[in-house]
Amino acid sequence: MKIKTGDKVRVMRGKDAGKEGTVTKVLLKADKVVVEGVNMIKKHQKPNNANPQGGIVDQEAAIHVSNVMLLDPETNKPSRIATTIKDGKKVRIAKKSGSALEK
Repeated sequence: MKIKTGDKVRVMRGKDAGKEGTVTKVLLKADKVVVEGVNMIKKHQKPNNANPQGGIVDQEAAIHVSNVMLLDPETNKPSRIATTIKDGKKVRIAKKSGSALEK
């Protein structure tokens, strides 16, 4: 999977199309990612020690990785990703501008 935790992405499809956020979690086996502030759902929470009242909580749900694109760090537009080897290390490069994606 070419998307890693901490990457800035834009949602391209679905109810949240056009929204941008940071990837907080990557689910490799399901090919899904959790993006901060995107695909919010309401979860009914039982009372527990952390939340003694219980109630309805908003939280982010996973979205399929094919529905998001990485943002080019130079132009801040969605771009495809290529991988090359520089100085013996594998580096991800945005195809639109040719700039390296670093965290």
